[in-house]
Amino acid sequence: MPELELVLFVGLQASGKTSFYRTRFAQTHVHVSKDRLRNNRRPERRQQQLIREALGEGRSVVVDNTNPTRADRRPLIAIGRELGARVIGYYFASDVRECLERNRGRTGRELVPEVAIYATAGRLEPPVVSEGFDALYCVRLQEGGGFDVQGWRNGKVTDAPG
Repeated sequence: MPELELVLFVGLQASGKTSFYRTRFAQTHVHVSKDRLRNNRRPERRQQQLIREALGEGRSVVVDNTNPTRADRRPLIAIGRELGARVIGYYFASDVRECLERNRGRTGRELVPEVAIYATAGRLEPPVVSEGFDALYCVRLQEGGGFDVQGWRNGKVTDAPG
C-alpha cells in the first residue's frame, strides 16, 4: 500500500502548478484548491476540512494553491503530521514576467488579475525543510512543455532527482 502523502505546491499563479498536478498526481492524489472554493465564505476552513477528510480516508492529497508564506503552510503541514502523512513540498521556481505571459493566455475564471501575481511575488517565501517537510523539490517549466524536477534544500537546487 502506498504511503499517505500531503503534497503542498508553492509558487506564483500561472507557474504551472495545476498542469503539474494533472501530469504527475491526478491518478493518485485528491486535488484540493481554493480556486474551486471561490463561492465559499470561509475557503481556508473548507480547504482544511477537505484535506482532513481525504487523509482520514487514507487518500493522498495535493494542495494546489500559491501557499506563498510559512504562515500559510503551517496549518496544512500540521494537518499532515497529525494524520500521519508524509509532507512533501514542490516549489515552482519562475519569474513574474513568465507568469504574467502565461496568465495572458488564460481565459475565464483561470485568468487572474496581474496585481495578484505581483502581490504573491512580494510575499513569496521559498519553502525550507525545517517547516516540517519530509522532502522538497524545485519544479521549473521546460521550453516546449514538460517539467524539470530537482531536489530543493535550504533555498538551493540539489542533485537529488525528482
